[in-house]
Amino acid sequence: MKLHKRLKLAITLLIAMLPYMACANDSIRIAKRDSILSEITGAQMPQKSLKILSFGAKGDGKKDCKPAFDKAMKRASQMGGARIIVPSGEYLLNGPIHFVSNVCLELQEGATLKFSPDPHYYLPVVKTSWEGTFLQNYSPFIYGYQLKNISITGKGTIDGNAGTTFATWKSQQKKGQQLSRDMNHKEVPIEERNFGEGFYLRPQLIQFFDCKNITIEGVFITNAPFWCIHLLKSENIICRNIRYDAKLVNNDGIDPEYTRNLLIENIEFNNGDDNIAIKCGRDNDGWSTNRPSENIIIRNCKFKGLHGVVLGSEMSSGVQNIFIENCTYGGYCKRGIYMKTNPDRGGFLRNIYVNNCQFGEVEDLFYVTSMYAGEGMDNNHYSEVCNIYVKDISCKKASAAAIVLQGTLAKPIHHVTFENVNVDKAGIGLSFSNTETISIKNCNLGGYVGIPSTASQKDNLFNKDK
Repeated sequence: MKLHKRLKLAITLLIAMLPYMACANDSIRIAKRDSILSEITGAQMPQKSLKILSFGAKGDGKKDCKPAFDKAMKRASQMGGARIIVPSGEYLLNGPIHFVSNVCLELQEGATLKFSPDPHYYLPVVKTSWEGTFLQNYSPFIYGYQLKNISITGKGTIDGNAGTTFATWKSQQKKGQQLSRDMNHKEVPIEERNFGEGFYLRPQLIQFFDCKNITIEGVFITNAPFWCIHLLKSENIICRNIRYDAKLVNNDGIDPEYTRNLLIENIEFNNGDDNIAIKCGRDNDGWSTNRPSENIIIRNCKFKGLHGVVLGSEMSSGVQNIFIENCTYGGYCKRGIYMKTNPDRGGFLRNIYVNNCQFGEVEDLFYVTSMYAGEGMDNNHYSEVCNIYVKDISCKKASAAAIVLQGTLAKPIHHVTFENVNVDKAGIGLSFSNTETISIKNCNLGGYVGIPSTASQKDNLFNKDK
């Protein structure tokens, strides 16, 4: 009897504490976010400077300036670091820029880096990754491997100029795509995963691989061959004030993968695919790498494109500690926030915080699925999806659904909180399957219902059966 009374008292106290726990969650979130922010500094900027024109570059859009950039990078390395200044003009590059440590590439207002669309210029192959699989492929147009203190700044433009070649390759990539996945599953040594010519796997526009202390700020990005910015196995990064008009095939804006301590802020997206797609390796490569994408803060951004923020579907090493806050929209997004995995992936999505975000018209506002693309349903690498906190988000119209959670029987989605979610119009308000411990507070999905009407003669109750 005493045990029963104690249990009853404990339950009563817990219920009484729930409002205070909700407030404490905000405090915990803010403290956790600010702790991560305190670790993010970006690149240390070099004091010395070099002028790209001194190395033979000419901003006439005709002369190949790749040799000049190669010479400038080599000289900067010899100096222990430098700021490479690119003044107004159009600089043709017949091949990639390969960074060295301690370099800032400063693209001044009016400066454009315009890359050749000829694929042959991006050979020989380099160590890279493609859709979550490590391999060797065409060089990204701007590339850095195992570097520190690297930055791209200024109000200039980076033009991938890929519309006539790389943008046409998607229909031919299946052979290379499938081979890369087979090599991943068979754990073929990476030095034997050689792609490039004949496989049609498009390179990224900018990729920093296994790098530390990175800043990308201010530039305008357009016409990428594939993903625009790929941050692979890197850490301590600031992406700020970047502007996009990148609508070629799979022109994701920013793709962090196996990356930690990243601040993305004040970005104006306008992309032909995901604005931000947080990834963490595919299948065997992800499990063996065992390094989650974590501690990522996204704030004060304007979304426009396919999806606003995506987590997955390549996320086999896991994704955690993601903060999305104070964001709005610059145009249409198919989905606002989209988390996707399936029983092929494994890994986890956890500790996700979405606060104070507004969207216009979308297909789905908030969509979480453990059955992405209907793949892997006969597999058993289930993903853990939990600890998701959504507060103060709104949307004018969700034509398909406002909130969707799709777990699996083996691993239901659990511990998800929605508070103050308001959608003016929605095809479906809520669709939950295989979920546990879901909390909904002060949400209006499909409009707000006011004071109920009272009975009147207008109801014509007694003639309804006639």
